[in-house]
Amino acid sequence: MRLDFAFGKTGLHLELPAGFEYRVLEARSALPLADQAGAVEEALDAPTGCAPLRELAKGKRTAAISVCDITRPAPNRLVLPPLLARLADAGIPRDGITILIATGLHRPASDAEIREIVGDQIASVCRVVNHNARALSEHRHLGTTAAGTPVYVDERFVAADLHITLGFIEPHLMLGFSGGRKLIAPGLAAQETIKVLHSPKFMRDPRAVEGSIDDNPLHKELLEISEMAGHDFLVDAALAAGPPGQRPVAGVFAGRPRMAHARGVEFVSRVMLETLERPVDAVITTSAGYPLDLTFYQAIKGITAARHIVKPGGKILLLAECSEGAGAPEFRNMLAENPDGPKFMDRIAAAPVVVDQWQLEKLALVTEKCDVLYYVPGLPAEYHKSLWGKSYGTAADAVIALTKDLKPGAAIAVIPEGPYVLARARADVREEVFA
Repeated sequence: MRLDFAFGKTGLHLELPAGFEYRVLEARSALPLADQAGAVEEALDAPTGCAPLRELAKGKRTAAISVCDITRPAPNRLVLPPLLARLADAGIPRDGITILIATGLHRPASDAEIREIVGDQIASVCRVVNHNARALSEHRHLGTTAAGTPVYVDERFVAADLHITLGFIEPHLMLGFSGGRKLIAPGLAAQETIKVLHSPKFMRDPRAVEGSIDDNPLHKELLEISEMAGHDFLVDAALAAGPPGQRPVAGVFAGRPRMAHARGVEFVSRVMLETLERPVDAVITTSAGYPLDLTFYQAIKGITAARHIVKPGGKILLLAECSEGAGAPEFRNMLAENPDGPKFMDRIAAAPVVVDQWQLEKLALVTEKCDVLYYVPGLPAEYHKSLWGKSYGTAADAVIALTKDLKPGAAIAVIPEGPYVLARARADVREEVFA
């Protein structure tokens, strides 16, 4: 069987050996909208749960718009022009608008990436700035959540008269689904807030996983924080299948943040869920290609998404380009210094949270239950000993290693677009996915 996998910008072609029961899980989605631009206009003018954006903006002098960074394929260049036009119609001057790149603790976007994120014209005429989670002085302290999280949010966002987020909705490894509240925390939060949100308190909660919303404690926490920050309006898109970085829009959800995001989640859950009759012996997956597989930090999401359908003791093979290597400095150091997963988990259980430990923590939760193999050619060799699984020099060698100990007829799930697929074995389907 020959298949194409999402891998970097160009894809990866693999021949899979015969003798196994393959189940190819495609990224299910609705069809692309026939009139994507028209759908955005309609969502802005007839939003869920509130007045049209133009009316919300009347009487305001400033607006802050939080947008995804380069690692997320959000359709900002489709949404921003009509959104900015409505703010202008309402009387908000151009110099009163700030577009914030919601980096969380990711690196700042370069000038070229800012142009890719918002488009050349908007980058040339609007104020577009990076969030800096490490500069506490650039954040406003808004208090503490009911669960005890200290809340610090970018001052430029909080100080605006109108608070808007632009995102997209996909399964998320700890938050259930992305979009909405995530564009404020962790997107615009200080590291003092982000570290608590990514502490073992939340990371090891079995409800903080892909597809889990209603009973997810992290989702609840982020909703509270976004409301503390004055979140007024969101636009979230659902994306259809398409080339890396060019996925068309399948749905647009705008309006009062909690209500509009819930509508988007219901739509994405309904169209994306793939259900298997039973767990499989092995999974071959990706991190959905560019931009999600730029770094190993991001690529881990392909592994965590696959764990829900593999048997205990089964195998997962990750195919990810990792053209930018491991990730941020803190993550690189942590990966290099922790060759033993169980010891890492024991060490961080009661220790102060360190930046980016949560992604390795999620990986460790998978490697405790199954074997993970890797084809990650962009990841420098110095990190391969700390992957808590074996890496291979070619994708073909990795596939041979995955299958060599499997019995004839063993079930293998193949997920060419990785975390864009929301999959469950029937015994593991959660009711909240359909809520």
